[in-house]
Amino acid sequence: MATGRSGKGDPTIWAIPIFFLTMAGEYLVHRRRASRNGSTPGTYERKDTLTSLTMGTLSVVLPLLLPKVLRPITPGKGRFGAGLVGLTATAVAVTTIADRKAAQDRQRLPEGNQLTPRQPTPSERVASASGVAAVGMGLLAISTWWASVTSIDRLWSKRFWHLGRGPVAWLVALLGWDFIYYWNHRTMHERRFMWAIHVVHHSSERYNLSTALRQPVADALGTYVPYSALCLVGVTPELVLASRGINLLYQYWIHTELVGTLGAAEAVLNSPADHRVHHGVNPQYLDRNHGGILISWDKAFGTYEPEVETVRYGLTKNVNSFNPWTVITHAYQDLVKDLSASRSWRERLSHLLLEPGWGDKQKALQETTPVA
Repeated sequence: MATGRSGKGDPTIWAIPIFFLTMAGEYLVHRRRASRNGSTPGTYERKDTLTSLTMGTLSVVLPLLLPKVLRPITPGKGRFGAGLVGLTATAVAVTTIADRKAAQDRQRLPEGNQLTPRQPTPSERVASASGVAAVGMGLLAISTWWASVTSIDRLWSKRFWHLGRGPVAWLVALLGWDFIYYWNHRTMHERRFMWAIHVVHHSSERYNLSTALRQPVADALGTYVPYSALCLVGVTPELVLASRGINLLYQYWIHTELVGTLGAAEAVLNSPADHRVHHGVNPQYLDRNHGGILISWDKAFGTYEPEVETVRYGLTKNVNSFNPWTVITHAYQDLVKDLSASRSWRERLSHLLLEPGWGDKQKALQETTPVA
């Protein structure tokens, strides 16, 4: 999701002291309330807070390092880019051939049962390994290529208008960023390969200002609607980056249980109540309220849900770990397992591109379908 510049002058950097001061104030309020009424999901817990702060630090540092690491393998740009594409194509071909051979082998072999499961054939083992490799390298090739061709400097050079720096330019920049953010955020919830990146932010079962800093670190593996597209209509790169900072700063303060409602302002603005819903695992709250500054997008596109019942935070399957590495990788580990067990490209791509719960729904359907 990086826009392609260093982020010099990023307001989220100079706001770091404000982050710590406000977290300290919220911590004290919750501690005082906990001494009287007991702990709540907003109460700070040491291990959880340290994990969030670690993720926040990594989310600032890694985007500065990853572009340099990935540049050599970027198709069309790096000297090893063509090699990555070639390896991906080879892995796809090997997997396709192995899938066909494995399907032929399965027709001649018994399926086995839960007590004595059938061992995978050599063709299935090859398809399992090469399928994972093909998907992984393919994701890396596509994501790095897309980031390259949509870089902020490249699209600014192709602009067909120039809005300058006046009020109209600011309005287009702020609204445009927020609109694109809504669709990127929604996609991160509705497509599993994107959810594997974003799940980090939802991994805490607490909900306080430190949760806002629990940011993804694997953005380089995603494919986004480019915010740099605003440059095409004449928004300067500086305004694009400023809009990013303003959007992130606004979203910081809505990660709290200390603010109830914004009243009439909630007709348009995203609020703590709206965003609490977004972090909820209550069935009616799942994949709702994706807006950044404006909740209007959710109301317009059918993803709005008001806060009614008490929110339960976390994931439908919680990580149960404060280890940052586990928090970052657990969704990818599960994805690799499902890709390894897939028997066709249709199944692999479904695990990758459909909703995060697609695989579980398929397993439940198979378990309830009577055998002829």
